[in-house]
Amino acid sequence: MIFEKLKALIAEQFNVDADTITLDTSFADDLNADSVDIVDLSMALEEEFGIDELGEEEAASIGTVGDLVRFLQNKID
Repeated sequence: MIFEKLKALIAEQFNVDADTITLDTSFADDLNADSVDIVDLSMALEEEFGIDELGEEEAASIGTVGDLVRFLQNKID
């Protein structure tokens, strides 16, 4: 469920087809995300999942969609 919601958010934010997003999708390499993109995604995560905004350390540790899924699972559980 988290992955599906996250795919939809990422697809919308980065203007890509949700079907192309996998757990191995890299924010920097595959989605060409920069720090502004990550901040925008962080705000969307706040709204969708009810979590606090990502801190700098947390954001720096997230390189792939799978990393973000695991991070969200730990925050939500």
